[in-house]
Amino acid sequence: MKKYVSVFVSAVLAGICIGLGGAVYLSLKDAFTGGAVVGALLFTVGLFTICTKGFHLFTGKVCALFDNKPAYLLELLTVWIGNFVGGGLVALLFSLTRASALQTAAAGLVAVKMTDSLLSLFVLGLLCNIFIYIAVSGYQKIPHEIGKYLALFLGVAVFILCGTEHSVADMFYWSLSGRLLTDPLGSLLRLLVITAGNAVGGVLFPLLEKAKAKLAE
Repeated sequence: MKKYVSVFVSAVLAGICIGLGGAVYLSLKDAFTGGAVVGALLFTVGLFTICTKGFHLFTGKVCALFDNKPAYLLELLTVWIGNFVGGGLVALLFSLTRASALQTAAAGLVAVKMTDSLLSLFVLGLLCNIFIYIAVSGYQKIPHEIGKYLALFLGVAVFILCGTEHSVADMFYWSLSGRLLTDPLGSLLRLLVITAGNAVGGVLFPLLEKAKAKLAE
C-alpha cells in the first residue's frame, strides 16, 4: 500500500509539471507569430522536470508495460489517476486567477477534440507516444549531455506541433476548459481513447526494437 501511495504522490507531481507546461503553451501559442513553436519548446519544462526528478508520468511509464509483471497494470492505473489529479489541480489554481485567456484557449483546443472522431484521437494518441518514447529513451540512453536534452526538447516540441494527443496534457486542457463539468461522459470517453492510443504507441517501438534484436542474433 505504501508503494502505491508513493507512486500516486509522484504521479500527482508529474501531472502538475505537465499542467504547468500546458499553461505555458496556451499562453504563447496565439500570442505572436511563431508563438506556437516557442510554446511547444517551453512546454518541455514539464517533461524535463519529470525526467530529472524521476516523477511518474503515464505516457512514459506505459512504455515499460511488457517489461513488468501483470501487477504493473495497477501501478499504471495509479499513475493515470495521479496525473489527472495533478493536472486538474493546476487547472483549478489557474481558474482562480485573472488568467481567463488560458481558459478560453483551453476551451478552443478541447472543442476541436470533442468534434474529432474516436479513431482520429486514438491514432493521434498513438503517434504522440512514439514521439514521447523517442524523447525519453533518448534522454536515458544518449551518453552526451547535449544529445540527451536535444532528444527531450525536440521530441516533445514536435509531438505538440504535429497536433498529436498527449493524455496527461489533455487532462489539464479538459479540466481548465470546464468541459469535464458540462459533458463528463463524452470528455472521459475521449480521454480514455487517447490514453489507449498512448499505450499502444508507447509499447510499439520497444516491441519492434526487441524483435529487431532477436532477428539480428
